[in-house]
Amino acid sequence: MTKRNGGRVIRVLLAAAPTVRRAGLEAFVKKAPLLELAGSLHNALAVARYAAQLQPDVVLLDLESETPARESAAFPLVVLIDEPSADWTAHALRSGVKAILPRDSGMEEILAAIQAAHAGLVLLDADVTQNLASRIPAPSAQPTAALDDLTPREVEVLRMLAEGLGNREMAARLGISDHTVKFHISSILDKLGAATRTEAVALGIRRGLVLLSAGTYGNVIRVLVPLTAPEAVVDEGLDVMAEALSASRLAPH
Repeated sequence: MTKRNGGRVIRVLLAAAPTVRRAGLEAFVKKAPLLELAGSLHNALAVARYAAQLQPDVVLLDLESETPARESAAFPLVVLIDEPSADWTAHALRSGVKAILPRDSGMEEILAAIQAAHAGLVLLDADVTQNLASRIPAPSAQPTAALDDLTPREVEVLRMLAEGLGNREMAARLGISDHTVKFHISSILDKLGAATRTEAVALGIRRGLVLLSAGTYGNVIRVLVPLTAPEAVVDEGLDVMAEALSASRLAPH
C-alpha cells in the first residue's frame, strides 16, 4: 500500500463490463483521496489473473447478474449487484466476498465498503442482510416476547457481541467486571433460547435488536462485522447465517 498526501492509500482493482459504468467507477477511484486505481478490467473472469499480477488491496466488482463466486478469494472483494438471491449471497460470503451493495449505491457508500473490506470487515446492504437473515429458521419454542425481556444492559452486551468484542473488552467499555459480563451473556442466551453467542447475534439481527451503526462506514449499512478477533465460533445449527457469521470470530473470551 502506498501513501498519498501523507495518508495510507488503498489500491483498488475494478472490473465492470459496461463501458460507462467502468469509466464512472474509474473516475471515482482516481478522485477519492484514500484510493488508488491499480487496474481496470471489462471482464470479471479475468480478475483472478490480473489481481495476482497487480496485487491490489481490494477488488471492486460491478456485476450485472449473479455469477459464480471464486472459491477462497485471495483479495477482499466488494461486489455491486442488484437484488442478489440469498443462495448467491451465502456462497459469495463463503468465497471471500466482504461487501455487497446495490449498483446504484452512492460513491460514499462504495468508499465505505472498500474501506471496511480492507479493514477486515463484512459489510452488507440492509436489503441483502434481511434477505439472508430470513433464511434463519425461527426456533419453534422461542417466543418473540423473550426479546422484550432483555434488559437495556443485556441489549448493550448483545450488540457488543455482534461487534466481536471479548468479555474483557466489554467489561472495560461498560465499567463492570468480567464475571458480570459472563452473567449477562448467560442471561441473554437463556432468554433468546440460543445455544451459542453466534446464534444469539443472528437472532438479534433477524428480529431487529442488532442493527449495527456503520459509523464512518455509512448510514445505510445493516451489518458491520469484524473478522479479526481470535477463536471463531461455528454453530452448525444456524445454516447459512451461522456460516457467514462464524467468520466474524465471535470469541467467547
